[in-house]
Amino acid sequence: MAGTAAPKPPETNRVGLQKKDYAGSKSTLCIGCGHDLITARIIDACYDLDIKPEQFVKLSGIGCSSKTPAYFVSRSFSFNSVHGRMPSIATGTALANRSLRMIGVSGDGDTANIGIGQFAHVMRRNLDLVYVVENNGVYGLTKGQFSATADKGSKLKHGAVNHMHAIDLCALAVELGCGFVARLFAGNTKMMRQVMQAAMAYEGLALLDIVSPCVTFNNHAGSTKSFPYAKDNEFALQDIGFVPAYDPQYEEMDHGDEREITLGDGSHITIKALEKDYDPTNRIAALNLLAEYHESGKIPTGIIYINEAEPRFVDQINMCDTPLSRLKEDVARPSKAALDEVMDELA
Repeated sequence: MAGTAAPKPPETNRVGLQKKDYAGSKSTLCIGCGHDLITARIIDACYDLDIKPEQFVKLSGIGCSSKTPAYFVSRSFSFNSVHGRMPSIATGTALANRSLRMIGVSGDGDTANIGIGQFAHVMRRNLDLVYVVENNGVYGLTKGQFSATADKGSKLKHGAVNHMHAIDLCALAVELGCGFVARLFAGNTKMMRQVMQAAMAYEGLALLDIVSPCVTFNNHAGSTKSFPYAKDNEFALQDIGFVPAYDPQYEEMDHGDEREITLGDGSHITIKALEKDYDPTNRIAALNLLAEYHESGKIPTGIIYINEAEPRFVDQINMCDTPLSRLKEDVARPSKAALDEVMDELA
């Protein structure tokens, strides 16, 4: 009688972790919420990129979206801030410990309404931060009122029509100098996974504006941020591939007509234009594309803009390599002679 085969050991990544090690608490969001699809892709990306949970920090504000950091990478650091103030906490984190990898999860209300001022300034700073906006066009936590990203002419379930123009977060981010800007649809999980990986590998601020339908308050006919509407009106700008820096097969790849973008950590994005010959490294082309489709009802998805050489926040302010939180007192505290020299300069 043949012996029973030994069970296959669980698959692990390069830091010895299984994908389940990147999970968090069970989601308490509505069944079918687009936010849970985004959470799953964040887990995939952290696993694929061999991120150590203890070197990862999750930040959020207030809203349904800001609950989601509880649902991934439970072994990491986390801070749930007040409404609209996540970017300030991210800036403080970047100053205190530049070695941490940061992801901030926000919503359209948290970002485009009460937090619009904070959003604008964090785009200018270019922190090492993946800024995820789970965009459903409504305040899902307070019964579905329109947010500032709701498209003009869209309707709520009870029939109210939005008469105000929408704030386009991608266009605003490009205008303010963000070096990595992408628009995604939560239902397109393949593109989400590739772009999420690229955003996490990017050295600088990466904005991911993700249309994430609210199945309770904004998934009906008349909503421009519903699953049916987004599926019918999404069109992909590119076919995107992500190649991590440590991929031993990379040199053997045949890119053909694909455009290759090298990220700061040595990883590569391969981009093949689909509908049009679109160059995501052209800032003016990015703004023109967003303006062209802003009123059309179509949802262009993919990498809208990327700048491979945008100076990072820590470099702009000449931050030392050692995290400030780890500096010893004899280094962090100026001597009397140093303080005297400063006073003399100011005299």
